Amino acid sequence: MDDPGDLSADGIDLADHRFWDRPPVERARAFATLRRERPVAWFGNLNWFEDDPAGPPVPVEFAPTAGFWAVTRMAEVAEVSRHPEIYLSGPGAVSILDLPPEMVEYFAGMISTDNPRHARLRRIVSQAFSPRMIGRIEDHIAEVARRVVEGVGPRGHCDFVTEVAAPLPLEVICQMMGVPADRFGDAFRCSTIILSNGDPEYVPAGTHPVTAIVEAGAELTAMMEEIAAARMTEPTGDLTSALVHGNIDGESLSHAELASFFILLLTAGNETTRNAIAHGLLALTEHAHARADWQSDVDHVTPTAVDEIVRWASPVIWMRRTLATGATLGGQALQAGDKLLLIYASANRDETVFDAPERFDVRRSPNPHVGFGAPGPHFCLGAHLARREIGALFTELFARVPDIAAAGEPDRLRSSFVNGIKHLECRFTPVG
Repeated sequence: MDDPGDLSADGIDLADHRFWDRPPVERARAFATLRRERPVAWFGNLNWFEDDPAGPPVPVEFAPTAGFWAVTRMAEVAEVSRHPEIYLSGPGAVSILDLPPEMVEYFAGMISTDNPRHARLRRIVSQAFSPRMIGRIEDHIAEVARRVVEGVGPRGHCDFVTEVAAPLPLEVICQMMGVPADRFGDAFRCSTIILSNGDPEYVPAGTHPVTAIVEAGAELTAMMEEIAAARMTEPTGDLTSALVHGNIDGESLSHAELASFFILLLTAGNETTRNAIAHGLLALTEHAHARADWQSDVDHVTPTAVDEIVRWASPVIWMRRTLATGATLGGQALQAGDKLLLIYASANRDETVFDAPERFDVRRSPNPHVGFGAPGPHFCLGAHLARREIGALFTELFARVPDIAAAGEPDRLRSSFVNGIKHLECRFTPVG
């Protein structure tokens, strides 16, 4: 990408970190170009963690990264997702880099596995989400949403991300897993570091991003091991108790698998929901007609509005797959070992699937977005929980601070993977 302003098909380079510094509207234009002209496009070498002579050294060995195919149309994203036997997740679903196997296991767990292991892990985890537990969680979501909004109500302004969007999913997931209240802050800090992409706000000066991520993962693992040990002898009604005592056909989660699931739940369930909520307020601020439409009939519109927020935000920008064998996708011949990035953020604006995709429409139906992943074995296990959290929070906001709106530009996370908002000031009429 020699010319940062070149958004022609030849000028777009998703492997260049400067592309991800572009404003969202420019990235959307680039994706539209790729969908139209090169729906399965090749991009060259990428290594976000190269040694910087002026900075700390890379502490681990990474396999060479030989480039990747970017899949930007919905049809091909769906095709890949329907054939996990060809397009593998096991080599690493959340990293363009070829990470060491132990890091793939550590930070991605069930997301970066293939059958039969993926089916086993999902079966065990799904069994723990009993109807009784889900019902209890849903009641708790409404309570937390009410408490969060009441906490900021008298002030008339706040950082919407850190004081509203973040506390709800964080507390819900931590309480699900039995994390003590005095450790919520540690869980938040560690999960943020893991998905920070090296953002200097979250990685201390002089520390390499890889080191910070590994250390955050180790801290969460130690936390989970401590909780799991306590639940082995004194089970409670939380999810950790169900998982450590769960058994399906003689199978249960190992300690390493439990820790990996905990990290996955905190990052996938906490960070992504937080970012969807933040993007939701930003979208409602910028699209007054959509806001008025939702507020005119909150109960009826909330289900479709929540899915539109997830489509619009696409909190996870892409997921990676790796070819098990040669295949043809979108007319492009692929070889075994090739890497693909399923660009969900692009598929969610596909003109052949969505009517007026650049319109934020809270009544959009149908809305076959892939904000939770495309249908298939890796569709998000927590999609229902995320929808419930987003809906509960906006219902509470409309009831108590109905004029809440963003009061400035969002402070965005610099990342190709997570469409993150770190800070967003908001204002509203104070309420007691």
